[in-house]
Amino acid sequence: MGIENNLSKNNKVGIALVAHDGKKADLVAFVMKRLEFFNNDKIVLYGTGTTSKHLINAGVDKIHGLASGPLGGDAQIASRIVEEEIDLVIFFRDPLGKHPHEVDISMLMRQCDVHNIPLATNYSSAKMLVSYTKRKMK
Repeated sequence: MGIENNLSKNNKVGIALVAHDGKKADLVAFVMKRLEFFNNDKIVLYGTGTTSKHLINAGVDKIHGLASGPLGGDAQIASRIVEEEIDLVIFFRDPLGKHPHEVDISMLMRQCDVHNIPLATNYSSAKMLVSYTKRKMK
């Protein structure tokens, strides 16, 4: 389906929110500045482990909390991409840190490429994706 198709049909848009430990505060701040958008009824949120808990504490109304990334959360996000439930991914990753589940991270990013899912890995690209989605939802 994809984001374009869902937006043109006025369907809900699935967004995955993921952040490495060193970037969780950045993702929470990003979402808090756009809370009205992320709490919109047309947005369905998915998040991994602790990130989901932080976002709920920050004011996100509803999010499908999945496992922590190293415990299979990245794979759960990827499977929902394959099942066409997720239309875009915001993944604030720490490119300088070592991650024991690097293989899962690569797999998630590969599935975004295979299924043509927009992927934002930093504040600026996430801001552009959210702005685009907001414009298209009107």
